[in-house]
Amino acid sequence: MSVQIEKKEHNMATLTIEVPSEEFDKAMNQAYLKMRGQINVPGFRKGKAPRKMIEKLYGAAVFYEEAANIVIPDAYDNALKEVEEQETIVSRPQIDVTQVEEGKPFIFTADVALKPPVTLGEYKGMEVPALTADVTDAEIDAEVERERENNSRMIDIDDRPVRNGDIIRLDYEGTVDGVPFDGGKAEDYPLTIGSGSFIPGFEDQLIGAQAGEALDVKVTFPEDYHEKSLAGKEAVFACKVNSIQMKELPEVDDEFAQDVSEFDTLNEYKADIRERLLKNKEAQLKR
Repeated sequence: MSVQIEKKEHNMATLTIEVPSEEFDKAMNQAYLKMRGQINVPGFRKGKAPRKMIEKLYGAAVFYEEAANIVIPDAYDNALKEVEEQETIVSRPQIDVTQVEEGKPFIFTADVALKPPVTLGEYKGMEVPALTADVTDAEIDAEVERERENNSRMIDIDDRPVRNGDIIRLDYEGTVDGVPFDGGKAEDYPLTIGSGSFIPGFEDQLIGAQAGEALDVKVTFPEDYHEKSLAGKEAVFACKVNSIQMKELPEVDDEFAQDVSEFDTLNEYKADIRERLLKNKEAQLKR
């Protein structure tokens, strides 16, 4: 793996991280093992089709997104260790994939903020107050929200059309000038509407569709699309919405507290969260 850093104005920088093709292929195989049960291949039971057969039928791109999600976290962490020998990064990265192609290195960028240089002023004789830890209500609410997500469940929807945030199962086949292209076809593909997983405008056009409905989605590939033969081209995707689901989160009340903790009331549960967060912060201040 290699990483390059390009410093920009206002203490910003772009990290360009390159992952060897061999490592990305391992991630592609992990993606295949995870997704093969979701993909239909004529002549094979679900989950039994070889990876090469799926890639031949749907194109290697069917595994790109999942493989990228596998590779990026570790690659970014390793890049961070290398970069932070010289710079201190003080923000979460904004990730953008710039090259994803079978047999080639996987390349992505991470836009980050750097800690600005500090110029010391007069400090002798100044009194510095002792650092104290504090926990805000927002931090407690964030912990509660994470626990809600962990205890969510999926609900089948059959009495309304697709809304933003729904998870659908989708068949699609894309064509450019009436000709199908590699990686432009999938069956029963799981897609969260509003996730931005597909080409801009694709997911928006599925809002309002009913389960079982077939429709055409018309989009234009971005000019900087990673597959150069498709960049800037208009495409039509013949789609069918197989099913609609939504994530249902539990209500935040005493019953929720009893389900996720040893406490009988929500107030007791939140007090415990506050205490745990406070201890963590105090431990960090002592380092």
